[in-house]
Amino acid sequence: MTAVEEKPARLISGPGMLLVWFYGVMVVAAMSRSAYQIATDFDRAPLAYTLSAVAGVVYGFITYSLVRGGETARRAALLCCAAELAGVLIVGTWTVVDPSAFPDATVWSYYGRDYVLIPVLLPLSAMYWLRKARDRRSA
Repeated sequence: MTAVEEKPARLISGPGMLLVWFYGVMVVAAMSRSAYQIATDFDRAPLAYTLSAVAGVVYGFITYSLVRGGETARRAALLCCAAELAGVLIVGTWTVVDPSAFPDATVWSYYGRDYVLIPVLLPLSAMYWLRKARDRRSA
């Protein structure tokens, strides 16, 4: 028996490719920043540096899911984007309300101000794109 495998639906066509590029840049930015900070000065702000590393891992998983494609990857990426947005909003608000809680900035501090607000705009854009991809697939 020969089973014909269906190729996963692409998530990186058109604007999806731009999302992959932005997420790839954010992986490098968050991971390199956190790796350096953890290696050189972890005692100064362990929560901030750990959150930046977590952000980098989340960005990496979303990038992978977008490239992988398919409905399962789309749903996983959508879930991670929602978690990412929640993290950005929680940490961003926390840094506005109590700046002393973070002796050093995270990727998500002040809603990603150090990253031109990309951390707050990227999950919104990705969630829109991923929902649109589902709608295109079901049409």
